[in-house]
Amino acid sequence: MCFIKGVSILGSTGSIGRQALDVLDGLPDFRIVGLAAGKNIKLLKEQIIRYRPLLVSVEKEDDALELARELAGKGTEILWGSEGLLAVAAHPAAGVVITAVTGTAGLLPTVEAISAGKDIALANKETLVAAGSLVTGLAAQKGVNILPVDSEHSAIWQCLRGSRPGEVESIILTASGGPFRKERDLERVTVSKALAHPNWSMGKKITVDSATLMNKGLEVIEARWLFGLDYDRIRVVVHPQSIIHSMVEFRDGSVLAQLGLPDMKLPIQYALTYPDRLPGNVPRLDPAKMSALTFEPPDIVRFPLLDLAYRVGRRGGTLPAAMNAANEAAVELFLAGRIRFTSIYRVVEEVVGRHDITDRPGLEEILEADRWAREKASVADTR
Repeated sequence: MCFIKGVSILGSTGSIGRQALDVLDGLPDFRIVGLAAGKNIKLLKEQIIRYRPLLVSVEKEDDALELARELAGKGTEILWGSEGLLAVAAHPAAGVVITAVTGTAGLLPTVEAISAGKDIALANKETLVAAGSLVTGLAAQKGVNILPVDSEHSAIWQCLRGSRPGEVESIILTASGGPFRKERDLERVTVSKALAHPNWSMGKKITVDSATLMNKGLEVIEARWLFGLDYDRIRVVVHPQSIIHSMVEFRDGSVLAQLGLPDMKLPIQYALTYPDRLPGNVPRLDPAKMSALTFEPPDIVRFPLLDLAYRVGRRGGTLPAAMNAANEAAVELFLAGRIRFTSIYRVVEEVVGRHDITDRPGLEEILEADRWAREKASVADTR
């Protein structure tokens, strides 16, 4: 690479955001121009001092004013709220925007960044779940790339490289199975147990989604929009070791897989440097030290959210947005100790069943479905 490329990171203090900064430390042809974070002001301040971005946004005005006082004269503009987040996403100096905020909070800034002509390194699967047709259509219209950062979608993307249209039979998303793959009594699952993922270190929401297999359901819908396959050609298999990150089956029966240790830095770097492969500071896989790699079908009876996601994705319209919002709300209720682990599914199922679907929705209809579903999830009957 022979020029400096500006990067904005939405969610810079979260798990993906921190790892993205670690990756960018080893990529001298990139410059951090924008950072957006929520409440971790201490860490954000350290990031500002180290990377000297041109623009930063935080959630609250008080935090922004405090940062502006403490960092006066450093050359960084400090904004706050939704307007600040959108400004970071559309900053003129950014060529690529890493969207690493959690949930549908990532939708509007992603749309803003695409509208401004930025490539998107997408680590926020909820954006395509809620608004896949809208977002991919806008990206095509603006001529920008959506570069997958999720390990599974990055694996598929890598396996598809060099293939021609019509050669793909199906894609196979791998799932670790989460911490309760062999747990019998899911009614007694605690928050601390749900947050103890066996292989990955992630934020609380995505870790709970992994435990319910909703994370894989969201990835199925995301894969449909990223790779243009219908749901009958997107399969899920449980792979507890998390070494094979996903696979592609071709028409002739060949199956290509992408392997690596459970580490997000590799898919982050691949998205940023594509189509190049540059040296990276990531743990290397030694096949001689690997244990057996095993596979099994997902248990949709004990983890019904995966099957629900397939059904919702096939129906389309505003239903995926409603399902996603209901799930976000239900996970928050579980983390707050207000509902049981198994009630997450009951909440989401009830909201999905009550939703009045709008086909071919615009952004306003998608956001209204999101708002409605959150409201209904907060009062859902979880008995």
